[in-house]
Amino acid sequence: MLIFCQEDGKKVAQNLSKDTPRKRRKPMQARSLERVNRILDVATEMFIEPGYAATTTKAIAAQAKLPIGSLYQFFPDKAAILQALAERYSGLLYQRFEALDTLETAQLPLADYVDRLINVSEQFFGEYPGYYAIFMEVQGTMPEVDNAIDANLIQILARQLPKRYPSLNAEDYEAIAFVLIKAMGNLLWLSLGQTADFHQRLLIEAKRLTFNYLQSYSAMR
Repeated sequence: MLIFCQEDGKKVAQNLSKDTPRKRRKPMQARSLERVNRILDVATEMFIEPGYAATTTKAIAAQAKLPIGSLYQFFPDKAAILQALAERYSGLLYQRFEALDTLETAQLPLADYVDRLINVSEQFFGEYPGYYAIFMEVQGTMPEVDNAIDANLIQILARQLPKRYPSLNAEDYEAIAFVLIKAMGNLLWLSLGQTADFHQRLLIEAKRLTFNYLQSYSAMR
């Protein structure tokens, strides 16, 4: 939306997206944290069905059995709830990728390493079905949030690659991690919207692509 404000007697136009979340208050007490988590849990279910566009903050508060004022204490608008959910899910996904940072994982045969790498995302998507609904919306309304999450995943993976490919340099690790997160990650993401059978086929193809890509670096180990 276009907002006009007075500055030195002149009108200044500020072009703000209607989906830009306003600053939200962080819960400081256990009771407040419980309310916030309840709001986020309910919002997750409602963003799946009936969907983000059809869901209102009033409906979320009612489903969470909270006064609307309690919701607004922590979330000034629906976009703030969406951003909080993006942070929640991305934090969980970071933990899954960081758990790969072990010597045992780095020393796996390539086929097993690829299985583990791809399965991390696949298992995460299966355990958290709300992730797809939330990030479909995030990609359209908060691309900077989506890009920041990818950037963090790239850095997490780039820090792990020296254990498997010690002879490469920092630029190599970042480039390989970029390809894995952006290319393979996007293929896995697109597979979520397919039929069950085709989804499984795309997982096989993602593993084949990843294996062949990483195999080209195997001689440099």
